[in-house]
Formats: sequence, C-alpha cells, structure tokens
Amino acid sequence: MAATLPPLHLLIAAPRGFCAGVDRAIKIVELAIDRFGPPVYVRHEIVHNRFVVDRLRGMGAVFVKEIDEVPDGRPVVFSAHGVPKIVPAAAEARGLDYLDATCPLVSKVHHRAQRLIETGRHILFIGHAGHPEVLGTFGQVPDGTMTLVETVEDAEKIVADDPDRLSFLTQTTLSVDDTAAIVETLQRRFPSIRAPRGEDICYATSNRQGAVKAIAAQCERMLVIGAPNSSNSLRLVEVAERMNVPARLIQRAADIDWDWLGAPRTLGLTAGASAPEVLVREVVEALAGRFSVTEEETAHVSENMVFKLPRELVV
Repeated sequence: MAATLPPLHLLIAAPRGFCAGVDRAIKIVELAIDRFGPPVYVRHEIVHNRFVVDRLRGMGAVFVKEIDEVPDGRPVVFSAHGVPKIVPAAAEARGLDYLDATCPLVSKVHHRAQRLIETGRHILFIGHAGHPEVLGTFGQVPDGTMTLVETVEDAEKIVADDPDRLSFLTQTTLSVDDTAAIVETLQRRFPSIRAPRGEDICYATSNRQGAVKAIAAQCERMLVIGAPNSSNSLRLVEVAERMNVPARLIQRAADIDWDWLGAPRTLGLTAGASAPEVLVREVVEALAGRFSVTEEETAHVSENMVFKLPRELVV
C-alpha cells in the first residue's frame, strides 16, 4: 500500500511573476528575431531570469556585455534595466540598428533625473550599488550631479553643499519599507529636499511585496522564484523574513532544499517580476510529488498595466 502523502496547504501570492515592463522587453526580443532574423544581439540579460534568457538564446538571441561585441549590420536590444546615454550613442556612431527595451517606468526616472539636473539640483539617488538600473540612471546625468544612498546610515552621513537644492529619486525595485525609512531620514535632515511627484518604486514591486505581506502570517515557510541577481525577487525574500517567516530564493523546482523545507502544513509561494508562470507550475508539480497539495491563490490587488511596443516592431 502506497504511503499517504502529508498534507500541504499552498498559498500562492497574487500578483506574482511577470510585470508589464518584463513582458514588453521579452516581446521586443522575440519580435526583433522574427523581424530581422537571428542572430539578434542583446546587451546584458534582457531581464534577470536564466530560464527566460536561455529560451531567447535558443530562439537566436546572443547576449553580450558591451556594444563592441555586436557585429556590424546586426541589430541590438538594450535590456529592461536601462542603459547609460553613452550606449545608444556608441550604437549610433557605428550605424547599428538598436531597440530600447528599457522599462517605461525606469525611463520615467531617467527623464526626472535629467530635468532635475537641468534646474540645478543635486540628486540623492536611493538604490543598490552596481545594479544595472542604477548604472543606467547615473549614466543619464553628468558626473558629480548625483549621489548614491543605499541605507539609512548613508542618509545620516550625507553632506550637502547646498541643502536647499537637493532632490531624491529611487531605483524602481527596492524594498518599500527600507526606502520609506531612508526617505524619512533624508526629509528630517533636509526639510526642503524635493520628492518626486509620483512613487519611483514601480507598481509591480510594491504589489508583489504587498502580496507576500498578505499571506506571510499564515505561512510556516516561503519560496520565492527568482534569480539571485534580481533585486525585486531578493526583496520578496526579505519581506517574508521580516515577518518571521523563513524564506528561500529558488530559480527552479530543482533548487528546492527539501531538508530545509521539511513538512510544513502551510507554504507560501511567489515569483519575482522576471519569473514566468511556467516556473511557478513547475514548483507546484514538484511539491505535489511529496505532499498532498491544496492550492489557494490569494489576490492582493489586480494588475492590468500594458506598455506599448516600439514603433519599429509594430506592423
């Protein structure tokens, strides 16, 4: 007689997975391959997800680190995270056709940064050093006009030459709670600092963190599907852990540490903004091989955002 599988109530967060910016970026690469034929070159990972990158590579995408690796006469796509101004300038100088897959919400931050610098303000940019989005945003403005702020401690140490000419902007994929604490510190120290008119942290990042918060109190463990270099995915792990729920980041079902997972009665599951739903179902199937799974999707908020594709790819 087969052993009875232990019961598992699986709480699946919603929204989760692809956001509108990621969906747009992937479609740009797919359509470019269809329009121009392979190979189509992509500067850096189009989004931070190995499964997605490998699938596009199989279709004919070639991922490179810099523009000078792109052969003459072949199109190149810029990743969803955005690029410094010098990158499209280098492509134009070589006569390369390029498609900009920068998320429109990241582009909005770029435009804000440029306008602020034009008015003579210094920007305190809240973000993570070395992240492609941060490098891309810093690359929109002259050197020395923007200062990176990563933590509350950084915010406490800032020395401003002209406190009345400060503004702040943020990376779009940050922890909502951490960013609020940094902003509070900056506003206390510099009461006249100018805030952006709208929230820089994107709707998808905020919504996915809110969805984790909505289920975490009911969970004994939390699995987050995402890449180790995905800022928004790492933030989801942090959100769960701050609610005293042990959480692990996995890229695929094969990454599940079954010893760590143990035999929880209730498990939370979510996916970062670059992780496709097929990976969620893969994890559910893996769990079903060891547990008697009851699924429950908990809707935090609905999303219906869609971003337009570049005109060059619209027939």
